[in-house]
Amino acid sequence: MGSHILVYGGGALSLSRRRCRIVSGLEAAGGGGVRWQVLEQVDKELSKGDERAALNLVKDLQGKPDGLRCFGAARQVKIPQRLYTLDELRLNGIQTASLLSPVDTTLGSIERSIQAAAVLGGIAAWNFLELSPQQIFFSSLGLLFLWTLDAVSFNGGVSFLVLDTLGHSFSQKYHNRVVQHEAGHFLIAYLLGILPKGYTLTSLDALKKEGSLNVQAGTAFVDFEFVEEVGEQRKSISHSRFSCIALAGVATEYLLFGAAEGGVSDINTLDKLLKSLGFTQKKADAQVRWAVLNTVLILRRHEKARAMLAEAMSKGQSVGSCVDLIEKTIDVAEL
Repeated sequence: MGSHILVYGGGALSLSRRRCRIVSGLEAAGGGGVRWQVLEQVDKELSKGDERAALNLVKDLQGKPDGLRCFGAARQVKIPQRLYTLDELRLNGIQTASLLSPVDTTLGSIERSIQAAAVLGGIAAWNFLELSPQQIFFSSLGLLFLWTLDAVSFNGGVSFLVLDTLGHSFSQKYHNRVVQHEAGHFLIAYLLGILPKGYTLTSLDALKKEGSLNVQAGTAFVDFEFVEEVGEQRKSISHSRFSCIALAGVATEYLLFGAAEGGVSDINTLDKLLKSLGFTQKKADAQVRWAVLNTVLILRRHEKARAMLAEAMSKGQSVGSCVDLIEKTIDVAEL
Protein backbone atom coordinates (compact mmCIF):
# COMPACT_ATOMS: atom_id res chain seq x y z
CA MET A 1 0.00 0.00 0.00
CA GLY A 2 1.23 3.35 -0.84
CA SER A 3 0.81 6.58 -2.70
CA HIS A 4 2.28 6.82 -6.18
CA ILE A 5 3.93 10.08 -7.25
CA LEU A 6 3.49 10.24 -11.02
CA VAL A 7 4.68 13.03 -13.29
CA TYR A 8 2.18 14.35 -15.82
CA GLY A 9 3.66 15.18 -19.18
CA GLY A 10 0.76 16.22 -21.40
CA GLY A 11 -0.13 19.53 -23.01
CA ALA A 12 -3.12 21.67 -22.07
CA LEU A 13 -3.68 23.77 -25.19
CA SER A 14 -7.24 25.07 -25.67
CA LEU A 15 -8.13 23.71 -22.23
CA SER A 16 -9.43 27.01 -20.85
CA ARG A 17 -11.96 27.52 -23.64
CA ARG A 18 -13.25 23.97 -23.38
CA ARG A 19 -13.51 24.15 -19.60
CA CYS A 20 -15.53 27.36 -19.72
CA ARG A 21 -17.92 25.77 -22.20
CA ILE A 22 -18.44 22.76 -19.89
CA VAL A 23 -18.98 24.75 -16.70
CA SER A 24 -21.21 27.40 -18.25
CA GLY A 25 -23.47 24.67 -19.56
CA LEU A 26 -23.63 23.02 -16.16
CA GLU A 27 -24.43 26.21 -14.29
CA ALA A 28 -27.77 26.29 -16.04
CA ALA A 29 -28.67 23.01 -14.33
CA GLY A 30 -28.55 24.66 -10.90
CA GLY A 31 -28.34 23.10 -7.45
CA GLY A 32 -26.31 20.02 -6.56
CA GLY A 33 -26.66 18.74 -10.11
CA VAL A 34 -23.83 21.04 -11.12
CA ARG A 35 -21.40 19.28 -8.83
CA TRP A 36 -22.33 15.80 -9.94
CA GLN A 37 -22.20 16.62 -13.64
CA VAL A 38 -18.79 18.22 -13.24
CA LEU A 39 -17.55 15.20 -11.29
CA GLU A 40 -18.76 12.92 -14.08
CA GLN A 41 -16.71 15.04 -16.46
CA VAL A 42 -13.75 14.80 -14.06
CA ASP A 43 -13.98 11.01 -14.22
CA LYS A 44 -13.96 11.18 -18.01
CA GLU A 45 -10.90 13.42 -18.08
CA LEU A 46 -9.06 11.18 -15.63
CA SER A 47 -9.91 8.10 -17.68
CA LYS A 48 -8.36 9.84 -20.70
CA GLY A 49 -5.28 10.76 -18.70
CA ASP A 50 -5.92 14.51 -18.94
CA GLU A 51 -5.06 15.39 -15.36
CA ARG A 52 -4.82 19.13 -15.94
CA ALA A 53 -8.34 19.25 -17.37
CA ALA A 54 -9.68 17.24 -14.42
CA LEU A 55 -7.95 19.45 -11.87
CA ASN A 56 -9.11 22.66 -13.55
CA LEU A 57 -12.71 21.43 -13.50
CA VAL A 58 -12.40 20.77 -9.78
CA LYS A 59 -10.82 24.16 -9.11
CA ASP A 60 -13.65 25.87 -10.98
CA LEU A 61 -16.09 24.56 -8.35
CA GLN A 62 -13.76 24.84 -5.38
CA GLY A 63 -15.35 26.64 -2.46
CA LYS A 64 -18.65 27.36 -4.23
CA PRO A 65 -21.91 26.78 -2.26
CA ASP A 66 -23.19 24.12 -4.66
CA GLY A 67 -19.73 23.02 -5.70
CA LEU A 68 -16.74 21.47 -3.94
CA ARG A 69 -16.67 23.14 -0.56
CA CYS A 70 -14.38 20.58 1.08
CA PHE A 71 -11.62 20.48 -1.55
CA GLY A 72 -8.57 22.07 0.06
CA ALA A 73 -10.71 23.40 2.91
CA ALA A 74 -8.55 21.79 5.61
CA ARG A 75 -5.36 23.35 4.27
CA GLN A 76 -5.21 26.20 6.79
CA VAL A 77 -4.94 24.07 9.92
CA LYS A 78 -4.53 25.67 13.33
CA ILE A 79 -1.58 23.55 14.46
CA PRO A 80 1.70 25.50 14.47
CA GLN A 81 4.63 23.82 12.74
CA ARG A 82 7.31 23.19 15.33
CA LEU A 83 9.14 20.27 16.90
CA TYR A 84 6.59 18.41 19.02
CA THR A 85 7.97 16.17 21.73
CA LEU A 86 6.93 12.54 22.04
CA ASP A 87 5.22 13.44 25.32
CA GLU A 88 3.10 16.06 23.53
CA LEU A 89 2.03 13.47 20.99
CA ARG A 90 1.17 11.02 23.79
CA LEU A 91 -1.01 13.68 25.40
CA ASN A 92 -2.98 13.66 22.14
CA GLY A 93 -3.31 9.87 22.30
CA ILE A 94 -0.58 9.12 19.74
CA GLN A 95 2.05 6.43 20.29
CA THR A 96 4.52 7.01 17.47
CA ALA A 97 6.14 3.58 17.83
CA SER A 98 2.83 1.93 16.89
CA LEU A 99 2.25 4.36 14.04
CA LEU A 100 5.63 4.90 12.38
CA SER A 101 7.04 1.36 12.63
CA PRO A 102 4.55 -0.79 10.69
CA VAL A 103 5.02 -4.56 10.65
CA ASP A 104 2.67 -6.61 8.48
CA THR A 105 1.89 -9.55 10.76
CA THR A 106 -0.84 -10.91 8.47
CA LEU A 107 1.33 -11.33 5.37
CA GLY A 108 4.21 -12.46 7.56
CA SER A 109 2.02 -15.23 8.94
CA ILE A 110 0.90 -16.25 5.46
CA GLU A 111 4.50 -16.31 4.24
CA ARG A 112 5.56 -18.54 7.13
CA SER A 113 2.63 -20.87 6.41
CA ILE A 114 3.67 -21.16 2.76
CA GLN A 115 7.25 -21.94 3.77
CA ALA A 116 6.07 -24.60 6.21
CA ALA A 117 3.78 -26.08 3.55
CA ALA A 118 6.69 -26.19 1.09
CA VAL A 119 8.87 -28.06 3.57
CA LEU A 120 6.10 -30.53 4.40
CA GLY A 121 5.36 -30.95 0.69
CA GLY A 122 8.99 -31.69 0.00
CA ILE A 123 9.08 -34.31 2.74
CA ALA A 124 5.84 -35.88 1.47
CA ALA A 125 7.18 -35.96 -2.08
CA TRP A 126 10.37 -37.59 -0.87
CA ASN A 127 8.45 -40.30 0.97
CA PHE A 128 5.62 -41.04 -1.45
CA LEU A 129 7.29 -40.39 -4.79
CA GLU A 130 10.53 -41.99 -3.61
CA LEU A 131 12.60 -39.11 -4.93
CA SER A 132 16.34 -39.43 -4.65
CA PRO A 133 18.39 -36.92 -2.66
CA GLN A 134 19.77 -35.65 -5.96
CA GLN A 135 16.26 -34.96 -7.31
CA ILE A 136 15.32 -33.16 -4.10
CA PHE A 137 18.49 -31.07 -4.37
CA PHE A 138 17.84 -29.99 -7.96
CA SER A 139 14.18 -29.23 -7.21
CA SER A 140 15.21 -27.05 -4.27
CA LEU A 141 17.83 -25.36 -6.44
CA GLY A 142 15.17 -24.59 -9.06
CA LEU A 143 12.85 -23.01 -6.48
CA LEU A 144 15.74 -20.97 -5.11
CA PHE A 145 16.55 -19.76 -8.64
CA LEU A 146 12.94 -18.65 -9.20
CA TRP A 147 12.88 -16.82 -5.87
CA THR A 148 16.16 -15.06 -6.70
CA LEU A 149 14.91 -14.15 -10.18
CA ASP A 150 11.80 -12.57 -8.68
CA ALA A 151 13.85 -10.66 -6.10
CA VAL A 152 16.32 -9.33 -8.67
CA SER A 153 14.18 -8.81 -11.77
CA PHE A 154 10.82 -7.88 -10.22
CA ASN A 155 11.91 -6.54 -6.82
CA GLY A 156 9.90 -9.29 -5.14
CA GLY A 157 6.78 -8.38 -7.12
CA VAL A 158 5.69 -11.95 -7.85
CA SER A 159 6.09 -13.02 -4.23
CA PHE A 160 4.16 -10.04 -2.95
CA LEU A 161 1.44 -10.55 -5.56
CA VAL A 162 0.92 -14.10 -4.28
CA LEU A 163 0.97 -13.06 -0.62
CA ASP A 164 -1.33 -10.08 -1.17
CA THR A 165 -3.83 -12.16 -3.16
CA LEU A 166 -3.90 -14.82 -0.44
CA GLY A 167 -4.23 -12.11 2.22
CA HIS A 168 -7.29 -10.58 0.55
CA SER A 169 -8.80 -14.02 -0.10
CA PHE A 170 -8.41 -15.54 3.34
CA SER A 171 -8.11 -12.64 5.80
CA GLN A 172 -11.01 -10.22 6.11
CA LYS A 173 -8.96 -8.24 8.61
CA TYR A 174 -6.18 -7.74 6.06
CA HIS A 175 -8.63 -6.75 3.33
CA ASN A 176 -10.40 -4.26 5.59
CA ARG A 177 -7.10 -2.79 6.75
CA VAL A 178 -5.97 -2.15 3.17
CA VAL A 179 -9.30 -0.53 2.27
CA GLN A 180 -9.23 1.72 5.34
CA HIS A 181 -5.59 2.61 4.70
CA GLU A 182 -6.31 3.82 1.16
CA ALA A 183 -9.45 5.65 2.28
CA GLY A 184 -7.25 7.60 4.69
CA HIS A 185 -4.93 8.63 1.87
CA PHE A 186 -7.87 9.61 -0.35
CA LEU A 187 -9.69 11.66 2.28
CA ILE A 188 -6.68 13.59 3.58
CA ALA A 189 -5.45 14.35 0.06
CA TYR A 190 -8.82 15.72 -1.00
CA LEU A 191 -9.28 17.84 2.13
CA LEU A 192 -5.78 19.29 1.67
CA GLY A 193 -6.40 20.19 -1.96
CA ILE A 194 -4.72 17.31 -3.83
CA LEU A 195 -7.09 15.52 -6.21
CA PRO A 196 -6.92 11.70 -6.17
CA LYS A 197 -6.90 10.34 -9.70
CA GLY A 198 -7.41 6.66 -8.97
CA TYR A 199 -6.82 3.83 -6.54
CA THR A 200 -6.29 0.10 -6.35
CA LEU A 201 -6.91 -2.13 -3.35
CA THR A 202 -5.00 -5.25 -4.39
CA SER A 203 -1.70 -5.95 -6.12
CA LEU A 204 -3.62 -7.90 -8.74
CA ASP A 205 -5.71 -4.82 -9.57
CA ALA A 206 -2.52 -2.74 -9.71
CA LEU A 207 -0.98 -5.27 -12.10
CA LYS A 208 -4.02 -5.12 -14.38
CA LYS A 209 -4.08 -1.32 -14.42
CA GLU A 210 -0.36 -0.54 -14.46
CA GLY A 211 0.94 -3.65 -16.20
CA SER A 212 3.84 -3.92 -13.78
CA LEU A 213 4.68 -6.28 -10.94
CA ASN A 214 6.56 -3.51 -9.16
CA VAL A 215 3.39 -1.50 -8.46
CA GLN A 216 1.56 -2.28 -5.24
CA ALA A 217 -1.98 -1.33 -4.34
CA GLY A 218 -2.31 2.35 -3.54
CA THR A 219 -3.85 5.72 -4.27
CA ALA A 220 -2.49 7.92 -7.05
CA PHE A 221 -2.87 11.68 -7.19
CA VAL A 222 -3.01 14.55 -9.67
CA ASP A 223 0.25 15.95 -8.34
CA PHE A 224 2.06 17.55 -11.28
CA GLU A 225 2.10 20.91 -9.48
CA PHE A 226 3.85 19.35 -6.49
CA VAL A 227 6.32 17.47 -8.70
CA GLU A 228 7.17 20.70 -10.52
CA GLU A 229 7.83 22.43 -7.20
CA VAL A 230 10.09 19.62 -5.99
CA GLY A 231 11.95 19.69 -9.29
CA GLU A 232 12.61 23.40 -8.81
CA GLN A 233 13.61 22.81 -5.15
CA ARG A 234 10.91 25.17 -3.92
CA LYS A 235 10.20 24.48 -0.26
CA SER A 236 6.62 25.66 -0.14
CA ILE A 237 3.58 24.54 1.84
CA SER A 238 3.25 21.61 -0.60
CA HIS A 239 5.76 19.45 1.24
CA SER A 240 3.68 19.88 4.39
CA ARG A 241 0.58 18.69 2.57
CA PHE A 242 2.46 15.76 1.07
CA SER A 243 3.76 14.78 4.53
CA CYS A 244 0.19 14.54 5.82
CA ILE A 245 -0.98 12.58 2.77
CA ALA A 246 1.95 10.15 3.01
CA LEU A 247 1.20 9.42 6.67
CA ALA A 248 -2.60 9.29 6.30
CA GLY A 249 -2.67 5.53 5.70
CA VAL A 250 -0.64 4.54 8.76
CA ALA A 251 -2.52 7.13 10.84
CA THR A 252 -5.84 5.59 9.79
CA GLU A 253 -4.66 2.09 10.70
CA TYR A 254 -3.40 3.34 14.06
CA LEU A 255 -6.73 4.97 14.91
CA LEU A 256 -8.75 1.91 13.91
CA PHE A 257 -6.57 -0.99 14.98
CA GLY A 258 -4.15 0.46 17.54
CA ALA A 259 -1.12 -0.08 15.31
CA ALA A 260 -0.15 0.25 11.67
CA GLU A 261 0.86 -2.84 9.70
CA GLY A 262 1.09 -1.45 6.17
CA GLY A 263 2.69 1.74 4.91
CA VAL A 264 6.43 1.11 5.08
CA SER A 265 6.77 2.39 1.50
CA ASP A 266 4.82 5.56 2.42
CA ILE A 267 7.22 6.35 5.26
CA ASN A 268 10.28 5.58 3.13
CA THR A 269 8.97 7.82 0.33
CA LEU A 270 8.42 10.68 2.76
CA ASP A 271 11.88 10.19 4.23
CA LYS A 272 13.49 10.33 0.77
CA LEU A 273 11.51 13.46 -0.12
CA LEU A 274 12.58 15.35 2.99
CA LYS A 275 16.21 14.37 2.43
CA SER A 276 16.03 15.49 -1.19
CA LEU A 277 14.77 18.89 0.01
CA GLY A 278 17.79 19.23 2.27
CA PHE A 279 16.02 18.71 5.59
CA THR A 280 18.28 18.05 8.57
CA GLN A 281 17.33 15.12 10.80
CA LYS A 282 15.95 17.52 13.42
CA LYS A 283 13.88 19.39 10.85
CA ALA A 284 12.65 16.13 9.32
CA ASP A 285 11.59 14.87 12.77
CA ALA A 286 9.72 18.12 13.35
CA GLN A 287 7.96 17.79 9.99
CA VAL A 288 6.94 14.17 10.59
CA ARG A 289 5.66 14.75 14.13
CA TRP A 290 3.67 17.80 13.05
CA ALA A 291 2.21 15.85 10.12
CA VAL A 292 1.28 12.92 12.37
CA LEU A 293 -0.51 15.20 14.83
CA ASN A 294 -2.26 17.19 12.12
CA THR A 295 -3.35 14.11 10.18
CA VAL A 296 -4.65 12.24 13.22
CA LEU A 297 -6.72 15.25 14.33
CA ILE A 298 -8.25 15.64 10.86
CA LEU A 299 -9.08 11.93 10.67
CA ARG A 300 -10.67 11.97 14.10
CA ARG A 301 -12.83 14.92 13.08
CA HIS A 302 -14.07 13.18 9.95
CA GLU A 303 -14.33 9.56 11.06
CA LYS A 304 -17.80 9.13 9.53
CA ALA A 305 -16.67 10.41 6.13
CA ARG A 306 -13.63 8.13 6.17
CA ALA A 307 -15.74 5.08 7.05
CA MET A 308 -18.27 5.80 4.29
CA LEU A 309 -15.48 6.50 1.82
CA ALA A 310 -13.86 3.16 2.63
CA GLU A 311 -17.15 1.39 1.94
CA ALA A 312 -17.51 3.18 -1.40
CA MET A 313 -13.92 2.34 -2.38
CA SER A 314 -14.42 -1.32 -1.46
CA LYS A 315 -17.24 -1.33 -4.04
CA GLY A 316 -14.98 0.17 -6.68
CA GLN A 317 -16.72 3.54 -6.90
CA SER A 318 -15.17 6.13 -9.23
CA VAL A 319 -13.10 9.07 -8.02
CA GLY A 320 -15.99 11.41 -8.82
CA SER A 321 -18.44 9.31 -6.82
CA CYS A 322 -16.05 9.22 -3.85
CA VAL A 323 -15.59 12.99 -4.00
CA ASP A 324 -19.35 13.50 -4.13
CA LEU A 325 -19.75 11.29 -1.07
CA ILE A 326 -17.19 13.35 0.86
CA GLU A 327 -18.98 16.57 -0.06
CA LYS A 328 -22.34 15.17 1.05
CA THR A 329 -21.01 13.74 4.31
CA ILE A 330 -18.80 16.50 5.70
CA ASP A 331 -20.23 19.66 7.19
CA VAL A 332 -17.96 22.53 6.09
CA ALA A 333 -18.37 24.10 9.51
CA GLU A 334 -16.44 21.12 10.95
CA LEU A 335 -13.41 21.84 8.79
